[in-house]
Amino acid sequence: MTVRIHTDGSCRGNPGPGGWAWARDHDHFASGADVHTTNQRMELLAVIEALRDNPDDPLEIVSDSNYVVKCFEEKWHVGWLRRGWKNSQGKPVANRDLWEDLFALTLDSPREISFSWVKGHSGDRMNDFVDQLATEAADVQRGRRQL
Repeated sequence: MTVRIHTDGSCRGNPGPGGWAWARDHDHFASGADVHTTNQRMELLAVIEALRDNPDDPLEIVSDSNYVVKCFEEKWHVGWLRRGWKNSQGKPVANRDLWEDLFALTLDSPREISFSWVKGHSGDRMNDFVDQLATEAADVQRGRRQL
């Protein structure tokens, strides 16, 4: 059975203090913080932490980040790897360190992992929940875990 996990990242400034979060439901979630980061890094870290904390189940990652979802839906990673970690404009891919971690957890994984996009701040209950967790982590610079 595929487990649906919502993820989100938050940043106060950009760069600035940031937070990330993932949640299976209101009883199973985690969040964390970084003192100086970007929103995109927090979006990526939310997915990485969700995959690490849920290592066995087939997963559907639900994110409001086009940056994350389109990379997999539109296979941006194929071109990045073919071009030696250069984007379509020939510039170095931003956040390569986190993308490498994420690709190691997804592209080489024997389990099924899919990505879905949800519009942020649209009333989706779980997206609102992970947004709240990530924003709280960014603001207080401390995460929470309830696994």
